[in-house]
Amino acid sequence: MTHAAASPHPFLVLREGDALPPALARPVVAIGNFDGVHRGHRAVIGTAIDQARSLGRPALALTFEPHPRAYFRPAEPIFRLTPEPMKLKRLSETGLDGAVVLAFDAAMAGRDAEDFVAAILVGRLGVAMVVAGYDFHFGKGRGGSPLFLREAGKRHGFGVEIVPPLLDEGAQISSSVIRAALAQGRVEQAAHMLGAPFAVEAEVVHGDKRGRELGYPTANMRLDPAVTLAHGIYAVTVEIDGARHKGVASFGRRPTFDDGAPRLETFIFDFAGDLYGRVLTVAFHAWLRPELKFDGIDALIAQMDIDSARARAALD
Repeated sequence: MTHAAASPHPFLVLREGDALPPALARPVVAIGNFDGVHRGHRAVIGTAIDQARSLGRPALALTFEPHPRAYFRPAEPIFRLTPEPMKLKRLSETGLDGAVVLAFDAAMAGRDAEDFVAAILVGRLGVAMVVAGYDFHFGKGRGGSPLFLREAGKRHGFGVEIVPPLLDEGAQISSSVIRAALAQGRVEQAAHMLGAPFAVEAEVVHGDKRGRELGYPTANMRLDPAVTLAHGIYAVTVEIDGARHKGVASFGRRPTFDDGAPRLETFIFDFAGDLYGRVLTVAFHAWLRPELKFDGIDALIAQMDIDSARARAALD
């Protein structure tokens, strides 16, 4: 993928009812769910940016919230690699000029592919070109295939480029493959496919203060229950006020104490400060070990000392 230059415009996010400003007229649009904004997605986005720059047009992402699977299968929560705020942040870092976020609801699910093209791509956005991945389908019953999109482009007068799959050592990069890697604690493999370490954002909440008593005060965060990251101990970095701090984190049920709901507990090295109520970003760099139950506090503290040393070494 070509590394496109940064956008000359501030990144704009448009939602339902927002008019397309003149600066974004006749855009080249990368279309997809883009959960994770992984390297495969970035191949699509990078192609759109390159085409836009060659045509002298703005480049936009067209995406959907909530994730369509959440609409069609509400009883099966999906592990979002990048919930909407993080997805938009990642998209803003690619060089795109903006993103159009469409609500995926009953009305959207009921649109057939031709109506989607005519009403949204042509009518609302006035696209100059559309770029999509080889497996992207849209419209009622997934009737809009890449071939349909090419034919629609010819009928409506916009260009279409379909991007082939991005392979990594012969294996396809996809959000589902990344989720599977994270469920096994393989955060380094996930980072390779994502193009950056997997990260979560959440508010720091009050815990039971047990870490402080053990000499390891932690920032406690409750993640979305759909997160299926493997329970265990990780080397992490934490972003605080724009600065990156190293640390060690436990994600799991704390079997030595209460076996409660999963919680992320992060000990930030060489940091002192009140973080309650702050939203932090924690990035996972290395898996250290699975979650274990210890016979006593002394054994747990000894293992925490080892975990901290291993996390420092991994991050160094």
